[in-house]
Amino acid sequence: MVSALRKTLTLILSGGVGRRLYPLTKERAKPAVVFGGIYRIIDFTLSNCINSGLRRIHLLTQYRSHSLQRHITLGWNISRADEFIDIVPPQFRGSDTWYRGTADAVFHNLFLLDDDKPEHVLVLAGDHVYKMDYGKFIAFHVERGADLSVACVQAPREKARAFGVVEADENDNIVGFVEKPEDPPSIPGKEDYSYISMGIYVFSTAELVRAVVKDAKRDSHHDFGHDIIPDMVAEGKTVCAYDFVDENRKESAYWRDIGDIDGYFAANMDLCDVDPVFNLYDENWPIHTYLEPDPPSKTVFADEKKKSGRVGKALDSLVSPGVIISGGVVRHSILSPNVRINSYSDVRNSILFHGVDIGRNARIKNVIIDKGVTVPEGSVIGYDSEKDQKLYTVSRGGIVVIPKGHLF
Repeated sequence: MVSALRKTLTLILSGGVGRRLYPLTKERAKPAVVFGGIYRIIDFTLSNCINSGLRRIHLLTQYRSHSLQRHITLGWNISRADEFIDIVPPQFRGSDTWYRGTADAVFHNLFLLDDDKPEHVLVLAGDHVYKMDYGKFIAFHVERGADLSVACVQAPREKARAFGVVEADENDNIVGFVEKPEDPPSIPGKEDYSYISMGIYVFSTAELVRAVVKDAKRDSHHDFGHDIIPDMVAEGKTVCAYDFVDENRKESAYWRDIGDIDGYFAANMDLCDVDPVFNLYDENWPIHTYLEPDPPSKTVFADEKKKSGRVGKALDSLVSPGVIISGGVVRHSILSPNVRINSYSDVRNSILFHGVDIGRNARIKNVIIDKGVTVPEGSVIGYDSEKDQKLYTVSRGGIVVIPKGHLF
């Protein structure tokens, strides 16, 4: 297995616009969005790589990449002769356009394969949250002698309609791929379940090069799901479905494509539960990130029995370094580093990014507040939907989003 890992090069697609996460993606790429207080979404894919023993990694960036590049430079600085995490901006080699799709992004960076000459190429998305040992996936690919292997997660058929669905036979050979089908094909022997493509692939290098070069010459979506997989299946290539093995080790497999504000909010809020579905505390599968040298968090004022009734406390919440809860109350919320909660304020079921300052007597509920925003004294947000919609971005699920740089 070590030999196969050494012969594998990893490409992480990290340049998506992330329109459905707007305005959190107004000034940053989707993989750079904060998750769980101290992490960025990209940290989960990169941690999977490191925990799997993969250390030859290229991040293909594109839109609004500065925040992502800074995070990688500060927190993921691996630079040795045979180990690296390189940031690769668009090269515009023979083209004056941005990447037209996932396959096109790889096509324009095929030069990266010339230096390393890998036998296998692992293609990953940089905007998913999950735990996966890619070594097991690569071993499956090698054992099957596959040209392409697609990682798949089992999901009830009614939920599979929102994703790309793989159709496989009883031997896990892929015989079809359908994007967001009304009637998803089922897994052999499990009629109520379908295989959702996770957007994670292992290619034999020669087949990857052949497939994306061919695709670049035609009018298509230039996408692995829409074009490359169906094309390789039609050509009779060996294309296999890999059943996701979850290193999160909970009752049901955990994989989240953080697609929109409501999905992002729900995945974060789960972390505040007594027994979260996603385990951040597993020492056997650590999630790495970059942290500034901030002081410890603290709560101050405990005047519940005094006339002022001022108390600083956090209940069922994630509280990051540098946070000061100064006489306010926080319930079921996530506070990123250096957040300040001032006296008599009440924060519920909310996500506060780095450096947010909540003024005295403010009441906040079901809100995401981006980096550095100062909420004025006495503000009430998340309690009057009609008023909130006039002032802020509000998701379908009623989550209020206040962007970076917002002035009240």
